Amino acid sequence: MPKERLATQRLRGIGRRSPATVLLGPRQVGKSTLARLAFPDHTFFDLEDPRDEARVRADPLFALSQQTHVVVDEAQRLPALFPILRSYLDANARRRVVLLGSASPGLVRSISESLTGRAVFFDLAGISCLEEEPARLWRLGGFPRLHWTRPRAVPEEWYPSYLRTTLERDIPQLGLTLPPARARALLTLVANGQGSMLNLSELGGPLGVSYHTVAAALAVLEGVFLLRRLPPFVANIGKRLVKSPKVYVRDTGILHSLLGMGWTRASQLAYPKVGASWETFCIEQLISHAVLVDPASEAFFFRTQTGIELDLLLRFRGELLAFEMKLGVTARDTRPMKTAMADLGIRRGYQVNAGEDLVALEKGIWVGGIRQVIEAAGMRP
Repeated sequence: MPKERLATQRLRGIGRRSPATVLLGPRQVGKSTLARLAFPDHTFFDLEDPRDEARVRADPLFALSQQTHVVVDEAQRLPALFPILRSYLDANARRRVVLLGSASPGLVRSISESLTGRAVFFDLAGISCLEEEPARLWRLGGFPRLHWTRPRAVPEEWYPSYLRTTLERDIPQLGLTLPPARARALLTLVANGQGSMLNLSELGGPLGVSYHTVAAALAVLEGVFLLRRLPPFVANIGKRLVKSPKVYVRDTGILHSLLGMGWTRASQLAYPKVGASWETFCIEQLISHAVLVDPASEAFFFRTQTGIELDLLLRFRGELLAFEMKLGVTARDTRPMKTAMADLGIRRGYQVNAGEDLVALEKGIWVGGIRQVIEAAGMRP
């Protein structure tokens, strides 16, 4: 039986309240399985199935109108469907449609134009550290195939195939003219500078392409959930702030594959980028849990020109929360964090380490494992 996800109840709630629910996320992250669990009474159309695709393409309104509740998987494959959905939904207030997609830019734009006021968007992240053992999740990445299927996928085989499919099939459909080999090289460059400030010219130089081409490629790679640009937090605090975003490969399994870190704990801990990998894992977990509880959550990093830095700032339920990531189980010096928190008027800060406890370091600052920090910050769904 498929594993129940933390997102299930939230998705059901959206489906009850909204005529159209749009579930987005990377390929193989479990969107179809989650939709079947959350909406067992819905009729399922998979547009990657030639029979379903031909049926819907031939007469979309007729195919849909035979059902009151439908799920359309890989909806981005048929953009002509979206204007028709307005008529389908408006004809009967009881109708509900759930759209699943793995390529968000065009899908979001088309749905926003066609279903204004009718659709609610929900991004599905990888497996939660509350659903799977955190150390294993960090090491292997957040895709269900690496954890919950029988037989389990082998990461050294599965990730190269996943990247090849995404870069050779999905991305060209989104209009990216960069050849797949160069798109992979761009991803690898980002991985080697994981969490560093975005510099389009530096990324374009080794590839022999302009920064305009890099900017377009990064937008597409973000759109298929491979990359995250984390914006800086800008505040009027009388100090010079870094204003360039940071860029990350979002899933640590993909990151480890691109960097050739190996798949054992020992090989990964010995790799020079292991700290950046841990930071990535914690950032993604914290953001995904914050958004699951508070959809209006916003994520930033903070850094002054003098080097005072917070790895992650979350605006969560109207409050700014500060986070630093530190692989290991010892607490780091709290003085830089205290300075940043004082500058920004932040009352709660957390150091996230590889431990399994939560300990108060001083007033307003705690250190603990990722599960314990999520609980303490009020981000458990």
